[in-house]
Amino acid sequence: ITADVALQIINGCVAHAKGKGQSHAIAVYDDSGHPVALLRMDGNQPGVTEFAVQKVEAVASWHFSTTDMAAAAKQTPGFANAPHVVTVAGGIPIYSSEGQYIGAVGVSGEAPEDDTACAEAGVKAAGLSINRKSKG
Repeated sequence: ITADVALQIINGCVAHAKGKGQSHAIAVYDDSGHPVALLRMDGNQPGVTEFAVQKVEAVASWHFSTTDMAAAAKQTPGFANAPHVVTVAGGIPIYSSEGQYIGAVGVSGEAPEDDTACAEAGVKAAGLSINRKSKG
């Protein structure tokens, strides 16, 4: 993920959030697990930013969403205590239109389902996919 693409993701998330009167912190990492972009929208405490970073780091480590981590933690004893596991929605992987994993986004600041919706809106705004198989 280039810096330009990361900004497209952030801008898409921000547009989505503003349309709903929400405020989030958004973190975007590349496929190697390195930070590319981070934004804390107005009105959020620093802890919100840290949580967005924890979510994106979890996805960057495991290559699946934090929602799926919550399910895995219920099914696999001990998984919740593994390194870089976050069981609160708002972290999602990013895929190319060909289905290749290319990075992750973590969003925090609102209800977990709103964080996920914001992350998904950002990824889609950048013309990328939120799942492995098909675009969108």
